[in-house]
Amino acid sequence: MASTPEPEDGRELYALLHLSPDASDEEIRRAYRQYAQIYHPDKYLDPQMKEVATENFQRISDAYEILSDENKRQIYDIYGMEGLNSGLELGPKLTKPEEIKEQLERLRRRKEEEKLFAHARPNGSIIANFSVPQYLDGYGIMKGMGMSSEVELPVSKQNTVVVGGNLVVNGSEGTGAASTVLRHQLSSVSSIEFMATAGLRSVIGMQTSRQISPHSTATSGLAVSLRDGSINLSNAWTRQLSENAVGNIQLVLGDESSVSVGWQKKDEKSTATGEIKFGTNFFGATAHYVHRFSSKSHARVAGRVGSTALDFEIGGGRRISEFSTVRMMYNIGIQGVSWRFELHRAGQKLIIPVLLSTDLNALFVTSAFAIPSTLYFLLQTYVVKPYYLKREKQKTLEKMEGLSTQLTEARKAAKKAQKLLEPVSNRKKNRQLENNGLVITKGLYGNRKKIKESGEFNEIDDDVASQVFDVTIPLNFLVTEAGQLKLHEGIKKSGIMGFYDPCPGDPKLLLVEYTFHGRKYKVEISLVATIFYAQIFLTVWFADR
Repeated sequence: MASTPEPEDGRELYALLHLSPDASDEEIRRAYRQYAQIYHPDKYLDPQMKEVATENFQRISDAYEILSDENKRQIYDIYGMEGLNSGLELGPKLTKPEEIKEQLERLRRRKEEEKLFAHARPNGSIIANFSVPQYLDGYGIMKGMGMSSEVELPVSKQNTVVVGGNLVVNGSEGTGAASTVLRHQLSSVSSIEFMATAGLRSVIGMQTSRQISPHSTATSGLAVSLRDGSINLSNAWTRQLSENAVGNIQLVLGDESSVSVGWQKKDEKSTATGEIKFGTNFFGATAHYVHRFSSKSHARVAGRVGSTALDFEIGGGRRISEFSTVRMMYNIGIQGVSWRFELHRAGQKLIIPVLLSTDLNALFVTSAFAIPSTLYFLLQTYVVKPYYLKREKQKTLEKMEGLSTQLTEARKAAKKAQKLLEPVSNRKKNRQLENNGLVITKGLYGNRKKIKESGEFNEIDDDVASQVFDVTIPLNFLVTEAGQLKLHEGIKKSGIMGFYDPCPGDPKLLLVEYTFHGRKYKVEISLVATIFYAQIFLTVWFADR
């Protein structure tokens, strides 16, 4: 039998009313009336039975309301319940599925834009500089502090405003600046920015960017100082060198003319970057390498050399939550030996550099690196790793307990639904017996391996019983007056009234034992997840095979 892919939403509403996705309006009404006669709450006096009937009657009523409405049904067929629950609405003139799909896409994009524009994207950092030598000399340990903040505000799909500012305090002196950028997307391959900065360096400027080929981008900028009227021109070219590597060249002409060449390579496990820069009165080169041991931890090595800098840095970081990462770096250079602690959370950063010594004493340099490294590995081995293993184990247990609870509730709900189906199911069964027709004597649905391991299915132990469910009653209920049982193609069978999925994600098996014209038959239908691969007719067609 040829396989048929299951729709993303599983067609649960069709399964609930036992309908084909191609069912006519009359078939939908007939199916609803059939189930409504069974599950209408007014038929039951017992409080518990009435409660079960009310719950299931609401389910079939909701399904009927959607499937009997042409527009709602078309939305459901295309996008499932997500499309209906998202509040999407259609105009009265849309009748063709293509028109409806186009309108839904347009409305979805609009809602996504509204959601995007409703939230500003803030970024900020705080830098607190500490100096141990300054403290030992009798001064305060705080050497300086800096703060910067930036908020990106989408104005429309093509326009974005970025507002930012910074403040730096060093000893008794301080400075600050505020900036505004207007970014306009000209097309899918080009954009333009206008910027203005007020503060110690008041500047206005503009910058344009364009993708000049599938692998190359060019950027040009112009900046004018409001203090002395000086002009700076910049041009940059970026090219994709390979699948994981990017190269760039930048030329700046003005008071601080320079040319720089950079390179970056990034893959799943590592990132490496380097840059060489030459100016009219300076030169410099930087490089850094990051290796990711896992999704939670990484190591970093970096170095700088030039006319004003010479230092080496090594350290690492670890993700401590979904949005937070901590880092510790060790730095040695011409300014001395220092540590740097960082906390990154979403778009916010807290950076704390601590200058330990300005003297490059060999013993101190070694100790400043060895002591925190040793403490880190001890904590990682005996505290952090056991803690995370314990937490992951706890999460797994909680997930399993939650799934077990859900399955238990689903089994109870299916049994309750079967209890109300049973009287009608028995009447249909007796009628088929009288006519020597199709009678389901046993129906089992669940884990394929467990059902096969149970041998002849005469005895099912507790382990098998938890992953197998008896569906004899609903199968007999679905037998038609003509002695035919039809299970529709592409429909989640776990959604049928009286069914449920006892082992989500595992391969399934439906075992059906039945009699027809007094003869006994058995058929096994393999399923992947909850998909039947073809329409199944348990009639003499099976007997003849």
